[in-house]
Amino acid sequence: MTVSNNGDGSALALASATVSGVNVIRVTGLLDATTRDQFADYLAAEAAEHGIDMVLDLGGVTFMDSRALGLIVHQWQVGTQAGGRFALIGVEYAKTKVMWITGLAQRLPLYDTLDDALAAFERS
Repeated sequence: MTVSNNGDGSALALASATVSGVNVIRVTGLLDATTRDQFADYLAAEAAEHGIDMVLDLGGVTFMDSRALGLIVHQWQVGTQAGGRFALIGVEYAKTKVMWITGLAQRLPLYDTLDDALAAFERS
């Protein structure tokens, strides 16, 4: 398991584990301009170390802005263009409204649970 913290632990915490050969990243806290670089660096390091198949668990996100969404879209595009699989789980409208405002909630691969995402990966 890899863990990243911004120093004081209050704004963003990231942790990852490999489940069925897929890198699952748990995101807790704010995804905004103040945490974007930490989030970007973590995603890049995880993809380099564990491969491009990735599930982001956003169940612990308290707020997401458009910059963070742009980073997620970028990770999705880069990963899938390279033949990888990508999914988001634990997405709550109240905390990630920007996904719906931009229309990306209808395009991004959203699943209710990790099991649902992994089952979709097996079918692809």
